[in-house]
Amino acid sequence: MTKLRNLFELPKNLGTEEYSEILTQGDAQIMRIISTGQITQVDQWYDQDNDEWVVLLDGEAHLLFEGQEVIVMQKGDYLLIKAHEKHRVVYTSTQPPCVWLAIHSNLTLNS
Repeated sequence: MTKLRNLFELPKNLGTEEYSEILTQGDAQIMRIISTGQITQVDQWYDQDNDEWVVLLDGEAHLLFEGQEVIVMQKGDYLLIKAHEKHRVVYTSTQPPCVWLAIHSNLTLNS
């Protein structure tokens, strides 16, 4: 039976970052992420094998790409992070929590 879900329905206890897999098929994966102040450790960089298209549905987040300035993302902002483009999350809001939708795959972004 098909179950209706809502991207904005938050869990009752938001103590840790929450990852929910929505769909996986082939090399594509769609995830919902809820962040409440979590950031990437200072000495770590994400270095992913696949491209990641990410949209911030609610909240505010700051991303740092290696060798670049911090990018401030606000509700509705989206971007494509190419495979092996090193980046870190340096800020996520707590009120409201950050609600992300991320698609991992080999992607091409239309302008």
